[in-house]
Amino acid sequence: MREKETVVITGMGAVSPIGSTVEELWDSVVTGRCGIAPITRYDTTDRKVKLAGEVRDLDLSLYLDSKDARRMDRYSQYAVAAAVQAMQDAGITEPAPDTPFEARMRWGCMMASGIGGLRTIEEEQMRGVEKGFDRVSPFFIPKTIANMGAAHIAIRYGLHGACTCAVTACASAANAIADAYRMISDGYADLILAGGAESALTPLGMGGFTSLKALTAAEDPDRASIPFDKERSGFVMGEGAGALVLESLSHAQKRGAKIYAELTGCGITCDAYHMTAPMPGGTGAAACMQMALADAGIESPEAVDYINAHGTSTQMNDSCESAAIRKVFGSHADPGKEGCLKVSSTKSMTGHLLGASAAIEAIVTVKAIQQQFLPPTVNYRIPDPECELDVVPGKGYSHPIRTALSNSFGFGGHNVTLAFGAYDLTEGE
Repeated sequence: MREKETVVITGMGAVSPIGSTVEELWDSVVTGRCGIAPITRYDTTDRKVKLAGEVRDLDLSLYLDSKDARRMDRYSQYAVAAAVQAMQDAGITEPAPDTPFEARMRWGCMMASGIGGLRTIEEEQMRGVEKGFDRVSPFFIPKTIANMGAAHIAIRYGLHGACTCAVTACASAANAIADAYRMISDGYADLILAGGAESALTPLGMGGFTSLKALTAAEDPDRASIPFDKERSGFVMGEGAGALVLESLSHAQKRGAKIYAELTGCGITCDAYHMTAPMPGGTGAAACMQMALADAGIESPEAVDYINAHGTSTQMNDSCESAAIRKVFGSHADPGKEGCLKVSSTKSMTGHLLGASAAIEAIVTVKAIQQQFLPPTVNYRIPDPECELDVVPGKGYSHPIRTALSNSFGFGGHNVTLAFGAYDLTEGE
């Protein structure tokens, strides 16, 4: 049987409500800055939901010329911006025109999106009603379809290997990263850029989630996205993109790449229970975490130091995820116990980025390991007996982290857990 390849992270890029680079994102996490604020994209006067996590400080001209930007929906723009950052961070340049096709057949791109070009759909629907549907933009379809973020990145970098777009709602980016991990681990690829992008902060997108009663109507940004807090009342929509360059260890070492951490395993399950509600008791989520632990070769649950939780700030998600964590980790999850498991939700700062959330959270988890720092659950005030965990309330702090998990759960019962581990330079010697 072929020996599995070790998979490492060598580059990262981020566009988020709390920073449009990885450095800005991480600085916000360390300082506990919340990016939730009143919506500016459209008039919310007669709308129930007033708050969101908007990307506010992205200079697109650093990544795209104006012509290319006009031919992309906002989610694709975010995808390309995060990808360029990640590739630059990994020391990878765009190919020369004469680069042989075969040279990058083992390099790929897996950039997910849960919804795709919703903004373009809304704009072109209105144009069609006003001027006739045969006069919608010729770029309507390529701006709308969810795979185009991945396609634009592959075109830019000449990535001729696998190029896909996982669409599993809020677990999309985690599925993309897991797929990339498995392809590299099994020897089918050397390098894959993986992550997710989303921009559904539109009147229709927000209206749909509002009608579903998934979003909070809170108007105080400090009491809106409050995962695990007893007063939580729904999630806050966010937007952005995250990208990670994954490589086999041998490939990374051959080109002298820096290594942030190791992606050691993944778990993927489906509740197969309900369109939007998680399985009671978190059974599917627990099985997913157990699968990730087994895949990573983690025999003792006590070896896990930190979990970046899905933690959406909805009543059902947070209580079910808490139950799942306690089912898997037992007394190790008891808050107050020395050396207990730490669990936090950085959605308290970013809001919920839907198909991009898992990519941003994977980056935060990798940085937590690299910097030995626990990201906080900001604005947490009132404990909920159904969420009895050490949620790193209020402020983060330095703490030993060797092994960490990142959970992502999506509508339809999609569950993904990614396992990350610290990489020791001596391992490759």
